[in-house]
Order: sequence, then structure tokens, then C-alpha cells
Amino acid sequence: MAYSQGATVPNTAPVFHPTMSEEWMTDRSNQLKENVLVILEACSTTIDKLNLVDTLQHLSIDDHFDEQIVSILRNIHASESNSSNLHEVALRFRLLRQHGLWVSPDVFNKFKDEDGAFNVGISNDPRGLLSLYNASYLLTHGETELEESILFARKHLESMESDLKPPLAEQVRRSLHLPLPKTLKRVEALHYMSEYKYEPMHNSSILEFAKLDFNLLQRLHLKELKALSRWWRDLYREVGLTYSRDRVVECYLWSYTAYCEKKYSRARIILAKIVAIIIMTDDTYDVRASLMECRQLNEAIQRWEESAISLLPEYLKNFYLKLISTFKEFEDELKPDEKYRVSFSIKAFKILSINYLQEAEWSHHNYKPRFNDQVEVSSICSGAPLACVGLFVGMGDTATKEVLDWALGCTDAVKASAVVTRLMNDLASFKRGKNKNDVASSVECYISEHGVTGDVAIAKIGSMVEDAWKTTNHARFELAELFPAVQLVANVSISMWFMYANQKDSFTFSNGLDGTIRRLFLNPIRF
Repeated sequence: MAYSQGATVPNTAPVFHPTMSEEWMTDRSNQLKENVLVILEACSTTIDKLNLVDTLQHLSIDDHFDEQIVSILRNIHASESNSSNLHEVALRFRLLRQHGLWVSPDVFNKFKDEDGAFNVGISNDPRGLLSLYNASYLLTHGETELEESILFARKHLESMESDLKPPLAEQVRRSLHLPLPKTLKRVEALHYMSEYKYEPMHNSSILEFAKLDFNLLQRLHLKELKALSRWWRDLYREVGLTYSRDRVVECYLWSYTAYCEKKYSRARIILAKIVAIIIMTDDTYDVRASLMECRQLNEAIQRWEESAISLLPEYLKNFYLKLISTFKEFEDELKPDEKYRVSFSIKAFKILSINYLQEAEWSHHNYKPRFNDQVEVSSICSGAPLACVGLFVGMGDTATKEVLDWALGCTDAVKASAVVTRLMNDLASFKRGKNKNDVASSVECYISEHGVTGDVAIAKIGSMVEDAWKTTNHARFELAELFPAVQLVANVSISMWFMYANQKDSFTFSNGLDGTIRRLFLNPIRF
């Protein structure tokens, strides 16, 4: 049974109005959710199930059906696939790998000749090529056949792009710019909600549910953003660090890209506050403090007690006290058996401070470190390792001690996230120039150490970003018991392709994000 033929909720959907009551929207949304569950249960063929799961992901409503989707995909993974349709094989490959279920790239051998080259016939299958292209970006280290798949699919998609019709044309264009596994789900949902009605198998109940869910979440996100903005204004006024970047919306956006779901509201706010504190601390080490003041600030942070305020210059005293009290506030928000999580974030913050000081030492002594040393220190200074620990502070059952130990250890996916964050920032910074006390970037260190041009260094660092992405993909399978945590860390990496698209720093210079921010947080989806 094709999922488009599922039962529909009675009553025609009304034209959306911004003043529509939240109570009505919630009731209608719950009705539609039940209908989608019926559609899920009615799917009988593998391809119908895969297409429906893919649709729910594109529309960013898959979280409502986690249990059903996990069950469907595990059953599909356990059964053999005999399909000879490129789209079906590639879609199965992508969805299973995305959910931590290993699939060999050998599944694509049926589309190759005896020499290992893809058959000419599939070069005229745009939907299949698009699915192959997106699936191949879930590659891990050493999977050269998937690298070849990316090149093959990209070449043919580019050659036919101008001849394609909507909505496939727009989907190909987006994926060629940024493949689906590296795309933020909420941004993809904004695009796909306007395209889904043109899909041959579309279902009006699914689309209405997606729009209502988006608008309901948008109202929650806007409330959170307003509350965070008030907190930030109070913090900014109290600590008086006027040299620090005022980036509260971007702090929330980073948190939002890790988890946008309703159930993560507490976690989202805590992480956004941690990111704001990271920025304020970074700007202090980077822009304002003398080397002696950097050393004093780090010593106080390592001691982590109010009495250490005596070590600090006057302008940092309020900041230090507020730093300690903010982490105490996090503790107060948690249940008794969750409070221990804050100690992990404090440990991560201390590690961050040590590495900020190392960068300050290099900068003030005009020392250009070796490339590998620079990447090791600056990756921690990106703030991503602390953010990856902070991800779990306000979460529910996912945030076990095992998960926090893993995140604090900064290995595999967490380290990869830090590398992606640092190197993509460095690529953007190399184009725009540096702040006053910035240490030499990875690009500059590579140029100096290897005696190459900027273009060669950029290409090398770009390849390191892709290697880090492969490490992230590998962690999905290697750490199966930690898969939900790995996926959240992967989301941090994915957000970097959004923040630093086209090697532009949209986090520091946020006007490039204005349009997307308005669509995500201010402009409701129209029916």
C-alpha cells in the first residue's frame, strides 16, 4: 500500500493565521499525528516504508515517530534487499547508515560493470543519482568507492541540472551546494514543505501536520530566544565586558541546530548559555586581556572558587563571579540525580581555559606553532569540546555518566566536531583577516611549515574537514550503544557547514544568517 493512500483526518485545514490559538493548533496537530501513525502502520512494502521515513525526516517531524522508525529500519536492515532500483538501494543505504546500522558499499556493485565503473544506463536517472550522491556522503575512512560515487553522481547531476523540473531541480541544486547528510533538518524542512505537495506520493495530512508542528515549535523557540535575550542583557550589563561580541541569537541558533525538539527545551537553553559564556571568555583572552591578565584569569578558573577573585583585575571580577554563579544556576535547574553533570561541564571549561592561555602565550610572544600543535590546541579553543559536553547537561535519560565521560574525553566524534569547527572557522578567518591578538591560524601555520601557497593550504585543510566528517560517520557504527549521543554531536558538526558556508563566518558576521533566522524563528509557515 502506498503511503499517499492512507486515511485522512476529517475537516479541511483552515488558512493559517498568526493569532490562531495554540490550544487549537495542538489539538489539530495531535489528530494529524494519529493519522500519520495509521499511515506508517499501513505501509506494506519496503520502498513505501523507506520513502515515508525519508519524507518524515525531510519535513523534520520524524522525532514524533522515533520508536516506529527505529523498528521499521531495524527490520529492513535484518532483511535482504534484492532491489535493482538505484534510488531504492541508495535510500536504504542512507537511512540505515544515518541510524547507525551498517551497510556495505558493495550494495552499489550491481550498478557497475566488471571493471568497477558505473553502468552508463544510470547516468540518465536523476532521482537515482541524487539518492546515490546524498547516500555516499555517509562514507567512512577508506571507502574510496563512495568517493568515486560522489564524483560520478555530481558530474552527471551537474550536466542535467538545467533540464530538470521542480521539485527535483531544487533538490538537486541544494544537494550540490550542500549534501543532505550535512544539511540542518529545520532548514531542509523550510524548503521541503513548499515542495512536498508536488511529489507524486504526497499526503495532505502529513504536510498539514508538518506545518502545524513547525509553527508550534517556532512559538516555543521564540519564547526561549526572548528569555535568553533577557538573560544575556542582564549578564552583559552586570559583567560590563563591552568588547565582547553581542551574539545571543547566534548562541541560541547553535544550540537549536543541535536539538530543536520540544523535549529538549531545558537542554537547549543551558547549552545556549554555555556558548554565550564561551564567546565572552574567548573575547577576553583574544581581544582585551594582557598576557598577565590571561594567566590570572586561568588560575582563577582552575581554582573555581569565589575567593580566587582576588587574583583578577577589577574589570574581570564581576565576570568571574557571574561565571561561577551561572554554572551553579545550571545545577539548580537539574534534578538531584542529574546535578553531577554540571561538574563535567566545569571540567571541560577548565580545559578550554588552559588552551586559551596557551594560544595567548603564543600570540603575545609572536610565536607561530607547528601545524599539528596549532590544530590540537585551537580545536579545543573552538569551544566545540565544551559545547559537546554542555549538550548533555540539561538532557533527559540520554545523558548518562558513560555519555558524559565519552564527551569529556574528546575522542572520535567529539574531536572530529572540534576539528570541523576550528578548521572551517580558520578557512573563513583567513579570508577576512584576524582580530588583534589572534594566534596564527591553521592555514597560516600550514603555509609557513610547508612553504606552500594559500590555495594549497586551503585545499589541505578542506580535506582534513572531510576526514573529520568520515570519523563522525564511523562513530555511528563503532559506538552503537552511544548512538543518540553521537548523533547530537554530529549535529554540532553539521551546524558548521551552515555557520561557515562558502568559507564565510556567519557566526561573527551574522547578517548573512538574517533571512534564515527570520524564517526559523519569526515567520510562520503559511497553509
